[in-house]
Order: sequence, then structure tokens, then C-alpha cells
Amino acid sequence: MYTRTLYFFIIGILLMACNQQQQEADSQTAARCLEEAEAALANDSIRLGETLLRKTIRMAEESEDWHTNYIAYQRLAEALSQSNPEEALRLMKKALTIYEQHPDEERNSVTEGDAYQGKNYVILLDYAGTYAAQVAFVKEGTFDEALDFIHRAYDIAEKNQMNDLMCQTLTSLANIAWAKEDYRQALDYAHRAENTATEELRPGILQVLARTYLSLNMVDSAETVYRQMEPGDDVHLAYIVQSNLAKIAFRRLGVKQLEDSVDEAFEQIEDFYYKALEQKDEYYQETLRQELENQQLEYRSQMYGRTLLMTIIASLAVILAIVLVVRYRMRVQRQEKRQLQQEAAHQKTLLHQANEVVTFLQNFILERTEVMEKLNQRGDEIIYLSPHEWSEIERTLNAIDNNRFANLREKYPNMQENDIRLCLLTRLGISNRTIGNIYCITISAVQHRKLKLKKEVFGETNPDITLEQMLKS
Repeated sequence: MYTRTLYFFIIGILLMACNQQQQEADSQTAARCLEEAEAALANDSIRLGETLLRKTIRMAEESEDWHTNYIAYQRLAEALSQSNPEEALRLMKKALTIYEQHPDEERNSVTEGDAYQGKNYVILLDYAGTYAAQVAFVKEGTFDEALDFIHRAYDIAEKNQMNDLMCQTLTSLANIAWAKEDYRQALDYAHRAENTATEELRPGILQVLARTYLSLNMVDSAETVYRQMEPGDDVHLAYIVQSNLAKIAFRRLGVKQLEDSVDEAFEQIEDFYYKALEQKDEYYQETLRQELENQQLEYRSQMYGRTLLMTIIASLAVILAIVLVVRYRMRVQRQEKRQLQQEAAHQKTLLHQANEVVTFLQNFILERTEVMEKLNQRGDEIIYLSPHEWSEIERTLNAIDNNRFANLREKYPNMQENDIRLCLLTRLGISNRTIGNIYCITISAVQHRKLKLKKEVFGETNPDITLEQMLKS
């Protein structure tokens, strides 16, 4: 009887806590809901972010919070832009309509507020033009609507001397011109955008500029721009730079089939990347659910504390609840630990697969070059390589090996050309016998030259470390 009464008492407390939690959720403001949605999107939790944004729109309309309302429409359009550009365009037009009817009225009383209002309007117009261009590109339609939006945005930005937004709208115009295959016009817009670029917008402009050079078959200019980009911790930007540098190397070799193969390989890597993002999304939602449960547990603890002042039964209920909570949290922590370990193992597997793809492509490139076929010939015949062939070897290795030998020349400017060539042959994995055929010396002499190079130039005296290992690292 006593146990049953205790259980009923605990259930009653839990129902009160849940009811209180629901009341707090109902009183939540649209602005607070928007903050939660943006936090979810910042952690790549797209589905949760979309749900919270639609809730924000409903709450903002009910409370007539038009500022939050149009921002929520804008954020929702951004979240859907990749998967559903038509819906993104519709939502952005809705945001524009709301803004034009209620243009941030609280900021209209001061000059600085007017400038802010104009800036918001330019951003909305630019987004609308971008999404209209995406729809036109997918459906192979005209870009007239997109150009109308972005030209309006550019005129406002130019009138108010908003350099950052001028740069942004010029970049959008360059993208549209590229999509229309008007590459000269795209190049002109990209150069104008580059002249007004800020450090934050510069990477995006360089991508458009390099892509346009590549479309015009201006390979050297495209390579120069791609090498100016510094991806840092941006994995996706690093993928764009490396994949295009690889395609440039293939285009110079005139191997169209290999260029297509690189596209397919990097598409697979990109699929791995987006799958990892989906897993991150699921993990974030699970973490958020745990946080909500922890908040409920905290509120229940407060209710128990109040009940302690009233009866001894409430005290026993609190003790029992604490024991259950501790056990539950320990179980949750063990589950989280296992999930983190599984995720880390999965990420390691994806990285290993990506490295295998890159290594395969590098070896495939080297094996198909004429110079490698010449170096791989059998027998003891003397092999002669022309200066052009030496240059081709070094250029190819730099293209697929992250400028390894360009950096080597810069770090060791006093190295002899013969030493550089010996390093090239060693990095290619050429046998000492073949190297001897090139230099007309014995195998032991080749080994001696490698040992001397390792000690005198690189300063490595450890006999267990070979020249091959040093160059690969």
C-alpha cells in the first residue's frame, strides 16, 4: 500500500512538471524560437532547423512580429535552397513582400537605421535573384527574373556605397553570366567584384573567377587563382580546390577520360562528406533531446525540493528519484560514449577510403605518362631524359603532390639540379638499377649518392630512415 501511494505521488509530480514545461513552451517568443532554429542550422541539423523555422513563422504571424517573420522566411529559404530551389524562391518572395509592407519600422527614425533597412532589402533581393537563377538553370529557362532582382539589389548597393553588397551582387551576376555560358561577361563581373572584395567574400569571388577561367580554357590563369585560395579548416573548399587542380593537370596532359574519372571519384568523396553531415545532424538531434530531458529532470528536482518541506513521504520520493536519475544519466553517458566511438571509427574509415582514392589517382596519373613508360623499360640500356622530360616529371609531381618539389627548391635553394633529379626519381619509386642506367653509374654508386644526399643536404643521420621515407613524409 505504501509503495503504491509513493508511486502515485511521483507520477503526480511528473505530470505537474510536464504541464509546467508545456506552459513555458507555449509562452516562448518567436525571437527565441528563431535563435534555437539558427543554432540547429549552425550545427548542420537541417531537419530540426526547418521545423523550428516553420514554428517561428507561425508564432511571428500570430504576434505580428514582422521583423522576425521575414528573417524566418529568409532562413528557411536558405535551408531549402539546395534541395528545393523552387520552394526557396517562393519563400524568399514571401520574405520580400513582408519586408516591403513592414520595412523594419522601428529603425526608420534615424539615418543609420535607414541604411540598415536598405542593407536588409539588398540582401533579400540578392537571395531572391540567386534562387531564381537556380530554378532557371535546373529548368533550362530564362534568367530574366533573376537578373531583375539582382540588378535592383546592385543599384541600391551602389547608390548607398555599400561595398560589401556591391561585391556580393556582382558575384551573383557573374554566376548567372557563367550559367548562361556568357563567360566573357562573367569574367568582367568577377573582376569588378574582386576590386571591391572584403576578406570574408574573397574566397567566393575567387571560386567564380577560377571557374570562369577554366570555362574559357585559360588553364594557367585558373590554376593561379585556385592556388591563391587558402581553405584552412573548410573541408568543402579544400575539395573544390584540389579537384579542380587535378582536372587542370589532366587537361594539360590532354587526357579527357581521366578528367572525367577524377570528377566521378571526387563526387564519391563529396557523397562521403554529406553522409558524415547527416550523421552529425542525427547526433545533434539526439544531443538536443538529451538536453531537453535534462531540463525536465532539473525542474522535477526543484519540485522535489519544495515537497521536502511538507512531508517525509516527499523526502523519500526525492531520494528515489535522484537514484533513478543518476542511474539513467550513467546509462545515457555510456550510450553517448559508444556513439562517439562508433562515429570516430566511421569517420576514420571514410578518411581511409578517401586517401585510397587519392593515392590510386596519383599512381594512375604517373603510370600513364610517357616519361614513366620510358623509365619503366627493362634491361640495362642507357636512358636519356631531355630537360623537357625532367620538367614534365617535376610539374606532374607538383600537381598531384601538393607542390612538394616547389617547396623543396624554396627550402633548399643551394641544392644541385642533379640532387633535385635524384629526389624526383626516388619519389617516383624508380629502382636503383634504372637510376644507374640514367646516370651511367653502378647500383652501389646510386646508393652512396642517396646516403650522401640524405646526410649532407637534409641532415638526417639515422640509418633506419631512408631517402624514400623522407620524401614521402
